[in-house]
Amino acid sequence: MAKDPIKKADNGTYYFRANLGYDTLTGKQIQKYQSGFKTKKEAKTAYSKLLVSKPDEINKEKSTLTFKEYLDTIYKPWYKTQVKESTYDNRKYTIDTRLDYFDNMLIDKIGPLQVQAWQLELSKKYGQNYVRSIQGMFSRAMDRAVVLGLVKSNPAKVIGNVKKLKVKVDFWTLEEFEKVISQINTDDYYEHYLFITIWLLFMTGLRFGEACALQWVDLDFETGVLDISKSLYYKSLENYKFVEPKTKASVRQIVLDEDTLHELSVWKNIQQKVVKTDFILSYNGTPSNKHAIPRAIEKYSKLADVHRIKIHALRHSHASLLISLGENPLIIKDRLGHEDIETTLGTYGHLYPNSNYEVATKLKGLVKKSNAISSEAMAVKSNYPIKLNIETLENNAIKMQ
Repeated sequence: MAKDPIKKADNGTYYFRANLGYDTLTGKQIQKYQSGFKTKKEAKTAYSKLLVSKPDEINKEKSTLTFKEYLDTIYKPWYKTQVKESTYDNRKYTIDTRLDYFDNMLIDKIGPLQVQAWQLELSKKYGQNYVRSIQGMFSRAMDRAVVLGLVKSNPAKVIGNVKKLKVKVDFWTLEEFEKVISQINTDDYYEHYLFITIWLLFMTGLRFGEACALQWVDLDFETGVLDISKSLYYKSLENYKFVEPKTKASVRQIVLDEDTLHELSVWKNIQQKVVKTDFILSYNGTPSNKHAIPRAIEKYSKLADVHRIKIHALRHSHASLLISLGENPLIIKDRLGHEDIETTLGTYGHLYPNSNYEVATKLKGLVKKSNAISSEAMAVKSNYPIKLNIETLENNAIKMQ
């Protein structure tokens, strides 16, 4: 049974995509999209009319598909199948609110001039790196439109993106971390939960989703080995699930230090008396959410008179700590779960400010030398005496003049 070509959009209107064979000159498939029909009957009538149209008549028709209609009915349903659910949910808001400049424009009428004007408007409101990410989303949407034959070329690529700025990595030093945790009262059960969460993130460099997904079965207290094989997608208290980690390299094992193992052991004993849960970072049986910890960081950093950082900066803090201890970048790469060493060095390379001086210090006195007592070796090679008196040199100079 053939699928019904008429679809209903989120706004209650109807649309369709008609496959009308192939262009005899280019060999490309001819597709036409029409939307905005108030009733399904109207859409069916327009669809039937297209099917009996001649190819030259079809090609002469102007597009009536607006950019918003394209996003809602064509692009977003496809894009949702291409990325992780969490990625789609995070980016959907940006797509809906930052690309709305083009909403009422016909998709095949969006040109470099319109894109440049939009880019300049964004640059007045947001930082360069954020503008880059927004334009990247727009460019991907237009790339798909090119593939589908809705537009001839991608105007975003004609304009180019704004220049990327090197972002300074924010982190807490060991001393700052100590000041913050000294403000947490671990005699209070909930505060103890906040303490162990902040401690674990600082001492392991785990991504927040990785840490939230940790279960007690993932930790071997005898060997100190922690298995990281999943991440947590948290949407609400009732809606969360395990998902694949960010990259293949994210699946890894790290060994915890004795202090962290001790803190986790103490926490487990206290936690299990209150609630039976498999999650390490939980005080009520459900995993941590992304709202409680930022509030805690803000509260305790203010009490400690330490600058506030974001959750992800605890990961940077761990990397900074390892660098300050002189740890090998390859070890840091594996511990953080980076795909390649370039990511590690590109992110944290600037935290080695004195490396050149350290190398120079190590090279000092490394080479042992002794001076030759005569120049006989050079004299033999050149077959003429090395020593020339000053008078000879002066006479030769006069002759050359």
